[in-house]
Amino acid sequence: MAISYKLVQKGNPSKKEDPKKWYAVPKSSTAQTGKQMTKAATENTTVAPIELEAALDLLAKYVPKQIVQGHTVHIPGVGYLRLSFKSKGVENIEDFNAGEMIYDAKLVFKPDEELRSAILENLQYEEGGVLAEGIEYANRKSYLQLVNPGGSGSTGEDDAPDEL
Repeated sequence: MAISYKLVQKGNPSKKEDPKKWYAVPKSSTAQTGKQMTKAATENTTVAPIELEAALDLLAKYVPKQIVQGHTVHIPGVGYLRLSFKSKGVENIEDFNAGEMIYDAKLVFKPDEELRSAILENLQYEEGGVLAEGIEYANRKSYLQLVNPGGSGSTGEDDAPDEL
């Protein structure tokens, strides 16, 4: 299955005089609800969606408790969650104040290698539109036909997905 992307024209904020360039960005859709996800994940299994939903609720309550205790949490088959933060330094240890000097706390996720490979191996891409000046176009050809009516609108590429 190919990953859909859209082309977006962006400028370099630090070099405003440089011409804008086209970049591919993932075209994401709305996430499934918990019920939709558990129903899809348990399809063709003996696990009931409500059982998976209950297990995920338990996990959601377990993870924060472990993180605040300083533990890295490993969710088998998924990956690792841990807390990270930055800190200002002091010359004298007695001057350190955690409330004022620790900042930018965030959760860091590192996927298990099996999950990472299952997603990234043999990844293919398919064009899913163009976003130009706040207007979404269905594809590159329709964008080119509008901005260059006398041109062919051809992208010079076939419509087959691009391989990684």
